[in-house]
Amino acid sequence: MTATLVDNLAQLVTHDPERPIITNAALVMQNGLVSWVGEAADAPAADDRIDGGGRAGIPGFVDSHSHLMFAGDRADEFEARMAGQPYAAGGIRRTVRLTREASDEQLLANATRLIAEMRAQGTTTVEIKSGYGLTIDDEVRALRLARQLTDETTFLGAHVVPEGVSHEEYVDLVCGEMLEACAPYAKWIDVFCETGAFTVDESRRILTAGIDAGLGARVHAGQLGESDGVRLAVELGAASVDHCTYLSSADVDALAGGSTVATLLPGVEFSTRHPYPDARRLVDAGVTVALASDCNPGSSYTSSVPLCIALAVREMGLTPYEALRAATLGGAAALRRDDIGRLTVGARADIVLLDAPTYVHLAYRPGVPLVHRVL
Repeated sequence: MTATLVDNLAQLVTHDPERPIITNAALVMQNGLVSWVGEAADAPAADDRIDGGGRAGIPGFVDSHSHLMFAGDRADEFEARMAGQPYAAGGIRRTVRLTREASDEQLLANATRLIAEMRAQGTTTVEIKSGYGLTIDDEVRALRLARQLTDETTFLGAHVVPEGVSHEEYVDLVCGEMLEACAPYAKWIDVFCETGAFTVDESRRILTAGIDAGLGARVHAGQLGESDGVRLAVELGAASVDHCTYLSSADVDALAGGSTVATLLPGVEFSTRHPYPDARRLVDAGVTVALASDCNPGSSYTSSVPLCIALAVREMGLTPYEALRAATLGGAAALRRDDIGRLTVGARADIVLLDAPTYVHLAYRPGVPLVHRVL
């Protein structure tokens, strides 16, 4: 196996508890994995060498929440929100119509374009949800196409109730035939537990059916107001509960006492004018926090994790290191992965070289394309 040395790094973020940041650093990768990490002066011999050029090296971003299988555009809704119109979940049905009308080739091309955007900005792992089909065939199609792009696929048939179907009928469908058809293409099941979408009781039924079918659980909750969905996620042992914009003290206590990751999506607050979640409150309570893009055409049409990091530092109370950690190690925890989000021996060698001497520049220079190279 060929060993490649990456050296001349001004700084390397490893997330190793004993040595999370190394200065004047180097790393050796072999067969796609990290085989050595330390100071450049101590680096072992290798077959090839990549000169870091005095840059900072960080783990690739782990974007644990996205909705890339869609067609169309909702720029007019964004413009209306910026003029004062409140965000409503009903706009999802517009994307459902456009997505159903699109061909497989159009959907795959759009998602591939967005993943290229993500990769150029340092994202090396991405989760993709269905949820813009809402029929058996369209949900299966979305997951089948998503599986061509990532192993982290999520069945979100319970996004909203489609037009012309009752809540009861649709929940029966999601828990029955739709789940059975989609499960072979999905790793996770998710539900939008929110006013205008699905109740806590409906969400419990849907998630339990998915868990019984062998899928891991994820939950959308707390986006538009406080919701018992956050505590439902903890109760069911969900890997993550996402949004968490509005949290009660009981929600925070539940998260602190469980294993569920709180995934925060600041692109949504930027795009909807809702208040940013209080990440400081969560971190201080001992909750594991992740940051993700929630890339979708309605409430967060950004593919940029660096933007999310900058917003988390400026608006949500995180330090630059905490925000980077949430976008890497936190995202990995939200996907229950220990092979990504870190640069330690045995982890995947997903490395981002920044055109900057430290990771702090991700927040210090917002909006600037700092990613030099993605390995």
